[in-house]
Amino acid sequence: MLGYQTQSDRRSARNLLICVVLILFSLSPVIYAQDESSIATLRQIGTAFSTIADKTSPAVVGIKADKVYTQRSSDMPYWFFDDPFFNDDFFERFFGRPNPRQNPQQQQKQPRERKVVQPVQGSGFLISADGYILTNNHLVGDSENVRVQLSDDKEVKAKVIGSDPESDVALIKVDETNLPYLELADSDALQVGEWVIAIGSPFGLSHTVTAGIVSAKGRSDVGITTYEDFIQTDAAINPGNSGGPLLNLDGKAVGINTAIVSRSGGNMGIGLAIPINMAKSIYEQLMSEGKVVRGYLGISLQDLTPELAENFGLKQSEGAIVTSVVDDSPAAKADVKFEDVIVEFQGKPVTDSRDLMKRVALLTPGTKVELVVVRNEKRETIEVELGERPKPDEMRGTDEAPATVYDLGFEVQNLTSDMAERLGVEGTRGVVVVDVRRGSPADLSGIEAGLVITKVGKVDIANTKEFYSEIKKVKKGETVVLLVTDGQQRRFVTLEVPEPEED
Repeated sequence: MLGYQTQSDRRSARNLLICVVLILFSLSPVIYAQDESSIATLRQIGTAFSTIADKTSPAVVGIKADKVYTQRSSDMPYWFFDDPFFNDDFFERFFGRPNPRQNPQQQQKQPRERKVVQPVQGSGFLISADGYILTNNHLVGDSENVRVQLSDDKEVKAKVIGSDPESDVALIKVDETNLPYLELADSDALQVGEWVIAIGSPFGLSHTVTAGIVSAKGRSDVGITTYEDFIQTDAAINPGNSGGPLLNLDGKAVGINTAIVSRSGGNMGIGLAIPINMAKSIYEQLMSEGKVVRGYLGISLQDLTPELAENFGLKQSEGAIVTSVVDDSPAAKADVKFEDVIVEFQGKPVTDSRDLMKRVALLTPGTKVELVVVRNEKRETIEVELGERPKPDEMRGTDEAPATVYDLGFEVQNLTSDMAERLGVEGTRGVVVVDVRRGSPADLSGIEAGLVITKVGKVDIANTKEFYSEIKKVKKGETVVLLVTDGQQRRFVTLEVPEPEED
């Protein structure tokens, strides 16, 4: 047991204790002053947030709209109705039509379509006193009856001036004057770690204010839009915040809140906003032209990986590889070639294919640009005059699936770069199988979801439009040969288009 053995020891311990008490007592004003200073700092931050919210909230609006889309679906597969419970009387009584088992091919090739109206709500913010409002395309694009709720709870109808699905930016207008509006900041000057504030209507709760920091900049490859350069923030963003502003401490808009990354559907600390500098160039075109016109090279690209860089004799692993060149395109006219590695664009390094695609799209047709490419391990500079980028549907080659595809029993869609990477397929030429009907000719021939079709008969196909065009040429009772790949090996698949059943 530890103890003090002498009176001298006890005296020394007592004196030490007194000294400690005196020191703590002397320091207490300093500690107290530090606590007061910290609290004062917190009060100043809180006051700053309150000031920004009071100043900017009147310019933030709620948006309601009726989203209109066509739902296209085939009847349930006829094999589902083999059970005796689903007899002819069951279908006549409940649906007023025959059992689909009686004429399965008729059911397969006549999908039903119906117009669906779905109410949606979100946010937006005024950028002018005469009623122009920035918001998201996914709220008001292809929508009817767009309404805006102003800060005084007045609800007015809005007109969609224009929307851009590829960036998810939209511009709408209300017929009001002398409205409060937000100033737009320079989003390029935004720093990671900087305080930001989000205002919107999450779950319909208007003018909700949340705060956080900029977690990252330049987020791409998220798979939300074609052109991605998102600001990431941990300011709480939930459904309904879409279209609302992300603000800096000056109360100026630095972004349009657009999406969240979440496993629950609610906030998990990862919100994404479109940089306001990107939105500026888009809404200005929407205001003047009603549409967005983008620059176009006419090439397909693939990211340069360390493994590919070694194969091309490059020390760097940043850049974009040309995987195909569209005939008669600006790139083709400038002699850009397959397997060129683009390492610089307009004097600045190219990080990856998305980076280059985004930078080209922000320029207008007719702009002359310089590409630095590595070809046969030598750097070359190529000047290209940008063309006008075709509409997405024209470029991807979408088209209506012919009846032959339903007869064969599978569905396809265009092969994107993200899909190609996941499937281990080089390039984006071809179509990917997304669904196969059980018991169909495709199913019996071994066609399955995830296979990529690159050739119909002897014809190479690049997209759904070309695929459907070739499939339409195959008559009932004839056989078609498809070249498919699973990313590892290629093989031919033979399919016979079924003859119509006789009555």
